[in-house]
Amino acid sequence: MNPALPVLLTVADVESLPDDGNRYEIVDGELFVSSSPSFLHQTVLALLLNAILNYLHGNSIGYVAPGVGVIFDEHNAVIPDLLYVSKVRMPETIVGGRLVRAPEIAIEIVSPGSSNERRDRHVKLNLYSVRAVPEYWIVDPENRSIEVYSSKVGKLELTSTLQADDVLTSPQLPGFNARVESFFPKL
Repeated sequence: MNPALPVLLTVADVESLPDDGNRYEIVDGELFVSSSPSFLHQTVLALLLNAILNYLHGNSIGYVAPGVGVIFDEHNAVIPDLLYVSKVRMPETIVGGRLVRAPEIAIEIVSPGSSNERRDRHVKLNLYSVRAVPEYWIVDPENRSIEVYSSKVGKLELTSTLQADDVLTSPQLPGFNARVESFFPKL
């Protein structure tokens, strides 16, 4: 007797789920469900978005957007908290109004809980690495830090862990710089 093979979910399966306020993502056919984010999570997101938007107003090189789905294939579809796509790569990245290739920067803001940690620090890190995302930021409001992973020889590697007093920069956003503490309000 053969053991049952695991069921791999598809984008079509996820699209048929109810619109119940949860965020549904699949990686290698495995379903990941996130509930509505916290006030702190969304405040950090707004501060990051504002900083990058301000930079892009003076440097019209691309677009930043929150909560946009990226469909890599029928078994891999995720929703980074924030992503950046350059104008140069936009035509190959968006097809039919949907992102189908890696953004230049994917940003995840870690929510409390071991399943959220595993998803952002391991599952998504691996997916973004395999799918050639050039840069991945893991923003940790609890520790008030940002981990920056950069693609090195086709794999995302941790290049820096920035604390409150450090300055965040990115080769994907030439000339962008912001103090890490500016993204973490004292609530």
